[in-house]
Amino acid sequence: MERQLALLEKKVGELSLLFEVSQLLAQTIDVREVLQPVLRLIAEQLGMNRGTITLLNRNTGEIVIEEAYGLSESQKMRGRYRIGEGVTGKVVQSGRPIVIPRISESREFLNRTGSRQKPQSGDLSFFCVPIKVGNEVVGTLSADRDYDPDLNLDDEVRLLTILASLIAQAVKLKQELVEERERLMEENARLHEELKEHFRPANIIGTSKAMQDVFDMIARVSRSEATVLIRGESGTGKELIAQAIHYNSLRADKPFVRVNCAALPETLIESELFGHEKGAFTGALTRRKGRFELAHEGTIFLDEIGDLSPQVQVKLLRVLQEKEFERVGGSETIRVNVRVLAATNRNLEELMAQGKFREDLYYRLNVFPIHVPPLRERRSDILLLADHFIEKYAKQNNKHIHRISTPAINLLMSYHWPGNVRELENCIERAVLLSTDGVIHSYHLPPTLQSAESTQTEFKGTLKEALENLERELIIDALKTCRGNMSKAAEMLGITERIMGLRVRKYRINPKAFRPRTRISTKM
Repeated sequence: MERQLALLEKKVGELSLLFEVSQLLAQTIDVREVLQPVLRLIAEQLGMNRGTITLLNRNTGEIVIEEAYGLSESQKMRGRYRIGEGVTGKVVQSGRPIVIPRISESREFLNRTGSRQKPQSGDLSFFCVPIKVGNEVVGTLSADRDYDPDLNLDDEVRLLTILASLIAQAVKLKQELVEERERLMEENARLHEELKEHFRPANIIGTSKAMQDVFDMIARVSRSEATVLIRGESGTGKELIAQAIHYNSLRADKPFVRVNCAALPETLIESELFGHEKGAFTGALTRRKGRFELAHEGTIFLDEIGDLSPQVQVKLLRVLQEKEFERVGGSETIRVNVRVLAATNRNLEELMAQGKFREDLYYRLNVFPIHVPPLRERRSDILLLADHFIEKYAKQNNKHIHRISTPAINLLMSYHWPGNVRELENCIERAVLLSTDGVIHSYHLPPTLQSAESTQTEFKGTLKEALENLERELIIDALKTCRGNMSKAAEMLGITERIMGLRVRKYRINPKAFRPRTRISTKM
């Protein structure tokens, strides 16, 4: 009777354990929160000294301890196996449980973690069962307990196998998360290296003396923590310079955050830069981090800095000097470690004279100025840039462009490029799309680049004829406006009535033709 009661009590305990484990697993889908409590519960209910859950990384073939009970962090880190190595590796390889009745007598038991050193009170028994999803082994559940010659090992293995099947889906999810995280980390590292390579100064196109000076400035300032002010006309590539500085700096593996100050409304720029608290203004439904917080330990690039309002300039000056700020609607002071790169195409000195830009902020930003030359001052780079853009857009559009015709080259070299490199890039993209014979011809370029010679629209005549034509058109326009009134037309053009009369006769203009017609009504 006592034996039957003991067996019944054991069964009830097992069912209670299975129920509690299932309840824990059902509480959350976050495997980080569930595996550790499950292991603790199993170990405490079954009298285990230690328990571990290992995961198989299918990409590397390595088996690592994901969660453990009774192991230190350093011991967990040492618990790494290859498939087929030790008891854990063999269970993953075969998909079948393994029991070591006495680990002191086993050569298979590696004690890789170093947690089972010379037990003071007898030997230990070790149990390891596979965690399977279908026929796939995703990891193992293992535990050890004090050796007991009367213990039914098969019962222990059976219960652990049931528990392993309960936690299989959670472990499978954890395995996928670990593998996905590693994949993303590898992808991030690869993309980061590509960014470094893409934005290093050697890959900013230009061999002119002006650009070589810029490259030298980038090399000098990149490894420092100095604030840099990049100046130049719109379209010269100021953001590219900022990226080159960041990806060659000591912060290259940290965030690079861009902010276009001109593109954001004045009402939003402060929230965008410094963040806001929930309820700070209408529409602020949650707390939001600003760009400075997102750039912590990295670099923030403030483009078009000359467009900031005076109110935001004050807050920015504080960040530059004190490295601290408060979110909009908040009182908590937030400290950040951010390197600031700024850029502008505006004349900050004129803005200071007009009182639109703070003098103290100007000097705080202008620690290390870099001037990016306009394209018209680096004409030797035009064809290099054109070749680069042709290759880029030909590849994007699956086209084969073999050369630029001589007339097209002449147009590219003679144009003044007010939009700089950005305008050149747009022109080349258009030309690549229009080309049908693998050649960029002059007529593929926009009309703004065309010359009279290339469009066969050369002026035929003399300067005197051109001036007379212009004078005739102005007089006709004035007479139209004044409805044929020669006196008013002369006054509008700033000439005397006599001269107006002489010009009207010279160009055979009929002022009456511009007078309003009189409607004649007939009475019956």
